Amino acid sequence: MQEAIILVGGKGTRLRPLTNHTPKPLLSVAGSSFIRHQIAKLMDAGVEHVVFATSYLAGLFEEEFKDFSQDLKISYAVEEVPLGTGGAIRNAARLLRGPSTNAPVLVLNGDILSGVDLPALLEQHEAREADVTLYLTRVPDPRAFGLVPTDGSGRVLSFLEKPKTAEECVTDQINAGCYVFRRSVLDAIPADREVSVEQETFPQLVARGGRVFGHTTDDYWRDLGTPLAFVHGSADLVTGLAASPLVGAPAEALIHPTAAIDPTARVTGGSTIGPYAVIGPRVVVDRSIIGGNVTVEEGARIHESVVDHDSSIGAESFLREVVVGCHSHVGAQNELPAQLRLSCGIRVPAQGMRVSATAAACLTTH
Repeated sequence: MQEAIILVGGKGTRLRPLTNHTPKPLLSVAGSSFIRHQIAKLMDAGVEHVVFATSYLAGLFEEEFKDFSQDLKISYAVEEVPLGTGGAIRNAARLLRGPSTNAPVLVLNGDILSGVDLPALLEQHEAREADVTLYLTRVPDPRAFGLVPTDGSGRVLSFLEKPKTAEECVTDQINAGCYVFRRSVLDAIPADREVSVEQETFPQLVARGGRVFGHTTDDYWRDLGTPLAFVHGSADLVTGLAASPLVGAPAEALIHPTAAIDPTARVTGGSTIGPYAVIGPRVVVDRSIIGGNVTVEEGARIHESVVDHDSSIGAESFLREVVVGCHSHVGAQNELPAQLRLSCGIRVPAQGMRVSATAAACLTTH
């Protein structure tokens, strides 16, 4: 039986307010919760049993999959206190069902969108008789990441902290958040304290001469942890730059059948429009996510933004790189600054927020 663990316990603070009420892996990406895209990919790779390593709003994962009828067994390991990545993996490993200590176990971070070939990753792990195989990706600027140099055979040499200078950038390879563990390695992780696999488990294994290898590819890879990365990942799935078994042929937009789109509106760039949303005349929605029951009024323009469910955007308002929380209202003729996040339930009056001034007459007597 091929098994997998998905790490889904984080609070997703960088994506607030979207994650105030929903764990990051359950947010909608290209028409489905992100966790369902991962589940579909794991099933395509022959996985028969998945353990969710949960913590934050843990009950919502069981709610999401309560009617899941496909041929996959799902278990839930709840992390009551912070255990770190290693501790969370060890906690979830208690629920694995395979009897062999040599069996390979896939472990995935719950917020990484990638094009890694999971069967190829498993095959390489077995061929090398590895203790751990890490999926590594190359990035143009590795200074924001810990580095994972390997030798000519792919064997991991060390795990380095984020480089501070160009001279410290000895490789452009980084940990891409997907691993294959030999089951016995999982079982050896301490179960009674917080453990980091990146800072403790992997370096100690390398130091002891363990067989730790990297599987380095140039496949698509994106961490969905920030709002801009989140909307870009969703758009990439819709346009076909990234792949998921749940997304059909590449398209300019993914529009729910119940949404109403005015013929003069333009929905482009891989945008998604949720159920019962209403997109008015001359509206432009580009590379954005519009949630269910959202109304966007005439002439509004929304670029690289997220508007959460049950919200409204007034006529001729302009949003770029903005997150609007659920049940919020942005009045007409607002121009919201980039990187702005509106908390759930916020109401912005007409012309209440503008980066540039308008020519409207001042109503105050001078």
